[in-house]
Amino acid sequence: METQPPDTQMDGGAIIRAVMALSGGMDSTALLVHLLAEGYNVRCISYNYGQKHAIELDRACENIAYLRSEGHYVEHEIADLTSAMGLFHSALTTDDYEVPEGHYEEDKMKQTVVPNRNAIFASILYGYALSTSVEEDSDVVVALGVHSGDHEIYPDCRPEFYEALEKALKIGNWGSDRVSFHLPYIEGDKESILRDAEISLMKLNLDFDIIFRNTITSYNPDNEGRSSGRSGSDIERILAFHAIGKKDPLDYIGGWEVVLKHALGVQFEWGERNG
Repeated sequence: METQPPDTQMDGGAIIRAVMALSGGMDSTALLVHLLAEGYNVRCISYNYGQKHAIELDRACENIAYLRSEGHYVEHEIADLTSAMGLFHSALTTDDYEVPEGHYEEDKMKQTVVPNRNAIFASILYGYALSTSVEEDSDVVVALGVHSGDHEIYPDCRPEFYEALEKALKIGNWGSDRVSFHLPYIEGDKESILRDAEISLMKLNLDFDIIFRNTITSYNPDNEGRSSGRSGSDIERILAFHAIGKKDPLDYIGGWEVVLKHALGVQFEWGERNG
């Protein structure tokens, strides 16, 4: 077991370095194993921003511990943004504001938008990448697990947003020629993310069920940390697991068969209403 970062290097001797946001959810966890399988030396930041589903931070730590136990060293920090982002209004952070349930493309899911969240997260990562680049005299990629399934509701998950943000950050920082965004899932969806994770985990000889049991996608888990299976993010995840022919290893309220039946029903009703 490795207790220190490996010296992952390219042919020219430079470290292949990535910094990324690890929420503890499915997408960012898949991104982490994708980067490890590609040979990157990874630094992760998880953000505590006052989210009601803060159990995701515990899940992120569980996966970091699992990866290290299997010889894959990953640096991990948790950044506390609660005082700043507690000023924002969102169903994910505001007391007495219920998290909506239903299909993930329904208009009411806009209530789960946290204003400017991805810009804040990406800006912190970019600063971390610049600092890492100077510290290690290396090029660094800023990796994010954003994907097309979120484009409809979350404008800060769209390609044009990151194109504009990267341009602004490059203009505003010295040394930015050594930092670039890496968004491997930007044109994909949760199904393609899971399929990519299967390949990555096989390369790394890691257990698919352990990795994804150590994640959570629900915006409204219960007090025991069990996923509701009813928030838009839950339903998107459940349908993705169903599409690849796997049972989600998460502990759902009511069990897998119950939440799968509900998700398929929501998907059918959405399709009927929207042609």
